[in-house]
Amino acid sequence: MFASKPVAIIDIGSNSVRLVVYSGATRIPSVIFNEKVMAGLGREMTETGALGEGAQARALNALSRFRRLTGQMGVVRTRVVATAAVREASNGADFLERVRAIGLEPRVLTGEEEAKAAGLGVISAIPDADGIVGDLGGGSLELVEVADRAVKRRVSLPLGVLRLGEATREGWLARKVAKAVSGAGLDSAGAGRPFYMVGGSWRALARVDMAMTGHPLPITHQHAMKTGRPRQLREVLRGLGKDALRAIPSVSASRIPTLPVANQLLEALVEALRPSALVVSSFGIREGLLYDDLARKAQALDPLVEAAREVGTGLGRFAQHGALLDAWIAPVLDDSPKAARLRLAACHLADIAWAAHPDFRAERGIDMALHGNWVAIDAPGRVMIAQALFSSFGGGRDLPYAEVAALCTPDELRRASLWGYAMRLGQRLSGGVAAGLERSRLSRVGDVLRLTVDAADSALLGEPVERRLKTLAGELGLRPEAAVGR
Repeated sequence: MFASKPVAIIDIGSNSVRLVVYSGATRIPSVIFNEKVMAGLGREMTETGALGEGAQARALNALSRFRRLTGQMGVVRTRVVATAAVREASNGADFLERVRAIGLEPRVLTGEEEAKAAGLGVISAIPDADGIVGDLGGGSLELVEVADRAVKRRVSLPLGVLRLGEATREGWLARKVAKAVSGAGLDSAGAGRPFYMVGGSWRALARVDMAMTGHPLPITHQHAMKTGRPRQLREVLRGLGKDALRAIPSVSASRIPTLPVANQLLEALVEALRPSALVVSSFGIREGLLYDDLARKAQALDPLVEAAREVGTGLGRFAQHGALLDAWIAPVLDDSPKAARLRLAACHLADIAWAAHPDFRAERGIDMALHGNWVAIDAPGRVMIAQALFSSFGGGRDLPYAEVAALCTPDELRRASLWGYAMRLGQRLSGGVAAGLERSRLSRVGDVLRLTVDAADSALLGEPVERRLKTLAGELGLRPEAAVGR
């Protein structure tokens, strides 16, 4: 499932130093290693204008480890980028020389380059993104307009969480943000469009929101919050102690001190931009740099479908034919384009559970859909794919997790279960290979659901196939009919 030639990005940020090693499909590479060290390079910048010696030592120790790891992993290309703290520090050039002495070749991104990469990262993971991206780091805040899979206006502002320090006086930050947004010409661009939140502090804030609301599927990517939520979270953060925050899964202790000012900054941006919703993106600068390297043809691919195809190829029994299965079942279904892409992703995953014990194949399908490392999909979309795979692997009509199922409407769940029953029929008819689908067709003729196979394949129409045809027909309110063509 993973490619043999991994690539890596080392991101020397104002707050953290991180190594991510990627492999797998070109469009959405799989993360095979991810490690960060909270070096705090920008922590002393406000007072001294320079990188602190202790922070440099922590960063250099981490970078030495990263250099050694990438060599042992056989990484064929390592890109090292530095952002606001190194860019602005009076001793930034000296620090870069120490990085080069380790054997790495760092490149300092300009504020505009950093903003562009953040915008492209969001586009990579949410291709239909149309609004303003905000990438909040330790030393800066990048604001980027995105639309039509392209980066538009962008600006880098000196408003990072380390630079701002503790939560600021009431109204001061709001005025500062409003002035900066207006000066960048983004005040009118944000109204009525989503605001996409990038950066560790805002992801931690989203996890607090999910914990407080009891969200049944705590995956931050594409988690959406109402625009009034930051004001409510201000009171939540005041009421929760550090121990309570540490108890929330995936909220690291190092992020807790930055949460109040990150939330205050989000409140100010909501006031200045007037967005329609706040949407979290787990993709940012690093993924934007990878996306920018792709050919236009690769950039145009659907990241969800491509990732599902890769996983299906790695876990399936036979050659991948998810697109063929999808085309085979599509004529009897009436799906919108939005639903059809979820159906296609589910079809690519239609053979992933055969290595599991038969009693747990349906559960395996649910787990892959809900907890897989997917992008370009929200929580209800994950649930629809889970429902389809659950039904396809014999689980039946109703997901066993009511709170998760409640993220979808009854109509969405019914539609997804129909995909599953149709996939189950196609897989049983064909034995999981392409040939049986290529020489047969499924159609609706009046009130009849008709399965037609070539005369040479008439032996495929056994009792198990007829049983599953009858089940699908019943779900569709049709009469089943099996026929042999010429």
